Amino acid sequence: MNPPLPADVPAFAVVGRVNMGKSAVIATLLEIDDNELVRVSPTPGETTRCQPHRVVFGDKECVRFIDTPGFSRPVEALRAIQRLHGEGTPGLETLRKFVAEAGEDFGDEKRLLEPLLEGAGVLYIVDPAKPLRDDFLAEMEILRWTGRPRLGLLNRRDGSTGPDEEEWRSRLGTSFNLVRTFDAHHARYDERLRLLKALLEIEETHRPLLEETIRLIENEWSGRREEAAETIITFLESALGLQVRATLEERDLSIPARREKKAQELSKKYFSRLADIERGCFSDLLKIYRHHLLKADHDADTFQSIDLECRETWSKLGLSRTQLVAVSSAIGASAGLAVDVGTVFFSHGAGTVIGALLGGGAAWFKGGSLPDLRISLTGGVKLATGEGKALTMGPPKNQNFPWVLLDGVLTRYRRMLARAHGRRDEEILAGDGSGFTRHFPSDRRALLGKWFNSCLKGSPNRALEPEVFEALLSSLTEAGEYNQ
Repeated sequence: MNPPLPADVPAFAVVGRVNMGKSAVIATLLEIDDNELVRVSPTPGETTRCQPHRVVFGDKECVRFIDTPGFSRPVEALRAIQRLHGEGTPGLETLRKFVAEAGEDFGDEKRLLEPLLEGAGVLYIVDPAKPLRDDFLAEMEILRWTGRPRLGLLNRRDGSTGPDEEEWRSRLGTSFNLVRTFDAHHARYDERLRLLKALLEIEETHRPLLEETIRLIENEWSGRREEAAETIITFLESALGLQVRATLEERDLSIPARREKKAQELSKKYFSRLADIERGCFSDLLKIYRHHLLKADHDADTFQSIDLECRETWSKLGLSRTQLVAVSSAIGASAGLAVDVGTVFFSHGAGTVIGALLGGGAAWFKGGSLPDLRISLTGGVKLATGEGKALTMGPPKNQNFPWVLLDGVLTRYRRMLARAHGRRDEEILAGDGSGFTRHFPSDRRALLGKWFNSCLKGSPNRALEPEVFEALLSSLTEAGEYNQ
């Protein structure tokens, strides 16, 4: 027997044939991608008992969904119920008698009916790509006999439909209070919220609590977006202020091969540190949005960081040349967009210049050419205590660098929101398509450009942070709405 349902909590039994997507609908609706909590499997009969899933805010249970076993012998069960009842239409009393007296050959049917007899509503899942057969009609009839609030859900798995979809919809309409469509493998936040709101149309007894639950879910989603904005501000501040240092021994100053090796080592160290900061940001975002199977990385070697050495990165992400000039003018900075920098060592008033060609890719287009990205060693080389010279690298002087970083985060954020929790394939979080910053309103670009400039100088403008926070909230909202 299943534990009794509390009378003051709205409950919905998720019912359907095996492999119609019952568990995937629950996983997506409640944002659970952990197989330990919701088992999503192609194996027939995977769900063998009723599994409750509670929506809790604070210490209060607001709504409960119950994953039930699929119908195993619906036609035979329908006939057995009719025999128990005799003439007329069976109702709850006959169904209770069936559950109490039927043998274990109707075990699945008995278990899925138990929460309905206690008052749970019905969320009936079907795959419209499958043909409508007599056993499905028997299921609908048995569920109609319960008299409970009933919502029929056409689960278009991966968007697939079928020639019988209209017939499915028509037959469901005769047995259910409401019919809706859904795709458990691709449903985004707005679609999940619409499904929850549809339950309000069939469940009057607990309507105030369901309305409160929807408000709490909407508030939580807003809270997550605010937490994500804070995470991204922290990431950008850390990334734009990143510097790495190394020491070059006095005896190596005049040997070009050693100087070049040290420069390359420092460059590798810089980008490795930047990738670590990125990975930490994306890991935090995935936790905020409850993803376990979508990962920031498998290990440090496979992390797909924002590739600053890829031509495509610089062609699709960041601002255009014209926009960069406008932002630079707005913040009173130089409009120069590419800086070729050497490494300068000062020793007792005598200068030694070491050319260090670091990194690849492109910051901007000019006359159709694709110039190299030079890393600015902004700290130069400083006198160190003892022997040797201290070399400091970072952050890059390229003015598109902050915008490429922000676009890299936003494109991954968009990908993350598009990932349904009902999927069970592991995936590495990566960007997709073009960025967003080129489409920002000019005042937002000017604000962010001013703040980026302060971060690059090592002293973030704290007075601007409230406005930057609001600008990022707007950007995250736009990213979430993209292609909905």
